[in-house]
Amino acid sequence: MTESNNQLPATVPDTNTPPGGKTWPLWIVCLILLAGLIALALWSWQQWQVQQQLEQSLEHVSELNRQLDQRLDQGSSDRSERLQSVENTLREQQQTLGEQQRQIDHNARELLDAGNRTRTDWLLAEAEYLLRIANQRLLIEQDIRGALAALNSADEVLRETDDVGVYPVREQLSKEIMALRSVTDVDRTGLYLRLEAAREAVSQLTDQALIEERAPGFSADQSSQDDTATTEENTAARAWQRAKDSLKEVVSIRRLDEPVKPLLSPDQSAWARLNLQLMLEQAELAVLRGHDDLYQQAMEKAVTSLEDWYDGTDNRVTALRETLAELKDREINPELPDISQSLSLLKGRIAGRHVNNEAQMDGDNSNGGDES
Repeated sequence: MTESNNQLPATVPDTNTPPGGKTWPLWIVCLILLAGLIALALWSWQQWQVQQQLEQSLEHVSELNRQLDQRLDQGSSDRSERLQSVENTLREQQQTLGEQQRQIDHNARELLDAGNRTRTDWLLAEAEYLLRIANQRLLIEQDIRGALAALNSADEVLRETDDVGVYPVREQLSKEIMALRSVTDVDRTGLYLRLEAAREAVSQLTDQALIEERAPGFSADQSSQDDTATTEENTAARAWQRAKDSLKEVVSIRRLDEPVKPLLSPDQSAWARLNLQLMLEQAELAVLRGHDDLYQQAMEKAVTSLEDWYDGTDNRVTALRETLAELKDREINPELPDISQSLSLLKGRIAGRHVNNEAQMDGDNSNGGDES
């Protein structure tokens, strides 16, 4: 007991530590947190940049998609247009091929028919062509000589055929040739040239050959004024009449007791020639157009005007009057006969021969099929 009391008390460890010794873990934690925040910020910034790049890439991809869609649409429309163009071209080529095929078939039939034609068929075709030429020359050109020559040639061709069926054609053709020969041939070219020569002859008529009182443009007022002047001059002449006998041997006095002949103005002479030339030009137009009534009227006016206005004793006037009188009696539009009946008969005969040939060919083909 005393021993225990005499023992010294145990030493208690000093728990009071200095302040700086317990805060360093906190600083470490703070540093770690700060480093983590910095790392997180860096990572977030990197992610943001990546996101921005992704968005830009998406926008670029979207733009590329739009461009691709536009190109696809444009390409589709172009392909549609090209396809339509190809279809149209193909359709046209098919139509062309169809037409060519029909033409080939037609030519083949023509060649087959030509191979089956005889010399008589060719002669009949030649005669038909000549008759067509004759009708054309007579109706359109009114060429009587050319039409008559074509009819004679057609008759010669028909004479060489061995077809007895052309007898009615030749009979009608002979009638048409006779009717055409009875028509007076009109030389329109020669008549026109003679009228043109007459027009030139009018321009050569002299003023002295023109009768002043009858000339176109002569004024009666001008004549009365000249008569008044003549009357005054006659009065003066009578005043001098008494002194004329005494002065007759000394002085030569001109007689003024006769009416003064009116002078011809240049306008009168030019107008007369121009009027005659216009009448002859009207006759020329009537010749070209075949208007017989208009031609007769124009020539009648020209002859009458020439006889009324000009002196008939002048040689040029006489020659021109005789020429116009001769041309006035010409007939420029005679009645033409109908020469189309022979052509119609020949067409009927040719058609009949074609029908007979086709029937004969069909019969030969059927006989060949039966034998096989």
